[in-house]
Amino acid sequence: MSNLKILRAKIGKIPDTSGVYLIKDSAGRIIYVGKAKSLKKRLGNYFGRLLDTKTMMLMSNAADIEFKLTPTESLALLLEASLIHKYEPKYNVSLRDDKSFPLVKITNEEFPAVCITRKREDDGAIYFGPYTSAYLLREALKIIRKRFPYRSCKQLPVKACIYYRIGLSPAPCIGKISKKEYARTIKNISLILEGKTELLVKKLLRVMGLKAKARQFEEAAQIRDQVNALSAISQNYAGFANQGELEDLKNLLQLKIHPARIEGFDISNISGKEACGSMVSFYRGLPDKNNYRRFRIKTVNTIDDYGMLAEVVRRRYSRLIAEKLPLPDLILIDGGRAHLLTAAKEISGLGLNIPLISIAKKKEHVYMQGKLKPIRLTQDTPALNLIRRVRDEAHRFAVAYHHILRRKKIIGK
Repeated sequence: MSNLKILRAKIGKIPDTSGVYLIKDSAGRIIYVGKAKSLKKRLGNYFGRLLDTKTMMLMSNAADIEFKLTPTESLALLLEASLIHKYEPKYNVSLRDDKSFPLVKITNEEFPAVCITRKREDDGAIYFGPYTSAYLLREALKIIRKRFPYRSCKQLPVKACIYYRIGLSPAPCIGKISKKEYARTIKNISLILEGKTELLVKKLLRVMGLKAKARQFEEAAQIRDQVNALSAISQNYAGFANQGELEDLKNLLQLKIHPARIEGFDISNISGKEACGSMVSFYRGLPDKNNYRRFRIKTVNTIDDYGMLAEVVRRRYSRLIAEKLPLPDLILIDGGRAHLLTAAKEISGLGLNIPLISIAKKKEHVYMQGKLKPIRLTQDTPALNLIRRVRDEAHRFAVAYHHILRRKKIIGK
């Protein structure tokens, strides 16, 4: 198979989402970095017939393509610029050399301002970029500023501005933040703009742990929210961005270890026909689709969600025991307390001791073994975000299998 055919096949598996792509030559050097609102569509265009000379030269030297996912195109812009600065790719000449692209400027002051400029001056300020879109850059800074408030005014005013009142500025002008604390905020913003979000997440997790041990729970919660925001900013399948969610889930459930492997179950049962179950597997907060499993209900002939759930859980872990395969660190059931107790009975009957939780559909209360009352979590809790992802994926996978079974019954295919 030719190299271009291999690349085309690889692109066919890329998600239809925003992100950054890195094109490498045969020596493994990164020769181009680009961003896209849709990676699949953008990279597909590289195999079109009407390519300009530069793109034809690029593709003639392309041997491999890597990609990193981001939730939005604006955040892909930040990642693209940091990677271009780091690797200086051969075919990104225009972005490196053109002086008209926007930059992020952090001023050289006691309480630095963060702003966008198109002129790099010798004024002691720190500059990041250049970036290809002023609009996307403004959108990215809005996302960052919600969790890392900063000053943006040209001169410190004598009284707090509207940005303080809406939570986007810490108001150094009226002494609402110390110089040391504000310097930490600027350092954190710089790490994001440099593409060093992994380092920042690890740093914040250490501080969060220290705050929690010192029983400074309000400060720990603020850092937890920052980690959660960074998880959204840097969602690229590298895995580090989910450490905050795993840490939060471990603390919430009082687990001995981080729940690296989570298995989630759901039952799809419409009027008792073609009933089936699903099990999805998440590793370090990310879907591990090679370990997903589907179950056609064999022993329950009536509309009995609990009986079906019991069958699926029993079959799954009986097999793992028989084949001496690794067990998950946490089991999640889509349902309420009765569903939890049903699964717990099967797990206990097999002689296993695996932490188990369930999440109710409507109010999203989380149930735990040994507790009568559910845990009520706020909507932006990192642990709840992870629980939701596992629950939603288990539901999607179960419904998809149910549709397959119905179609086979109706048309025989």
